[in-house]
Amino acid sequence: MNFKLLLFLSFVTTNLFSQERSPKDYVQKIDGSEYVIPMVWIPKGKFKMGSPADENKRREDEGPVHTVEIAGFWMSQYEITWELYKLFLNREIDTVSKNIEKPDIEIEIDAISGATIPYVDMSLGMGTDEGKPVVNITHHAASKFCKWLSAKTGHFYRLPTEAEWEYAARAGTNTAYYFGDNNKELDKYAWYYANSNGTYHRVGQKEPNPWGLYDMYGNVAEWTLDQYLPKAYQNRNSITKNPIEFPIEEYPRSVRGGSYLDDNQDLRSASRMASTENWKMRDPQFPKSKWWNTDAPFVGFRIVRIEDIPSKNELEKYWGEETP
Repeated sequence: MNFKLLLFLSFVTTNLFSQERSPKDYVQKIDGSEYVIPMVWIPKGKFKMGSPADENKRREDEGPVHTVEIAGFWMSQYEITWELYKLFLNREIDTVSKNIEKPDIEIEIDAISGATIPYVDMSLGMGTDEGKPVVNITHHAASKFCKWLSAKTGHFYRLPTEAEWEYAARAGTNTAYYFGDNNKELDKYAWYYANSNGTYHRVGQKEPNPWGLYDMYGNVAEWTLDQYLPKAYQNRNSITKNPIEFPIEEYPRSVRGGSYLDDNQDLRSASRMASTENWKMRDPQFPKSKWWNTDAPFVGFRIVRIEDIPSKNELEKYWGEETP
């Protein structure tokens, strides 16, 4: 059976048999393509962000624990895959007329920078066949995919904030993992160092979290919108609403979820990772590529959509500046 059909059937089945599903869930079609992106509604709420001092393997940048209030949003049920990213990379469907009755946002697709075609296999031998998560793309590239998708669909897509990511991963829980504190159950939910055989896997092969999101832990780590600030939590109020640390520097940016190369402690809901220049260490170009990493085959991304659309003057904060 075709893998994209399997993803769609998985989404429908989850909707039919899980009491956690919402009537707001939908499948995003992309005009000119047969691929779709299942989007899961994440309800508004409050949660405790960060980890308590007694959590096993907890790091200093995960505290202090603080209350965050999050507005409802949609999140892609799966990590973005190679076939989806190649639609943006090749741009062959840009000229296909859009069938959008009531767009939330209107952008000229021709004005969006196109990614460079990679000169080597950016999967590093792990494969780009259907269902495998895209990797080795920069934060800039992931953001521009979101802008391109917004232009194609008329909906505002972007990377999740750190707070949105952790809220969605926890799915109403306060334990180290959304299934509890015992990492012995991790095999059921994630590909990580102990079971991945040193490679990423097709998305959606493990069990989802209570909100129907797959691979929130492991497989590939995921870009978030935020600048990584190790002491960010120390500057927040008792209740912080929808926090965003807008990026002002290329490094470091915040990455979440852990990957197929990480140990179990790096897959906890509160665990944070910072990007580094070393992820482009073997890039022979000068200046180094804005689009591709050469040494981060463990980082990909997923997308979110929000109901309250930023003003045109603010959009650049979410998608970054255009590449000349």
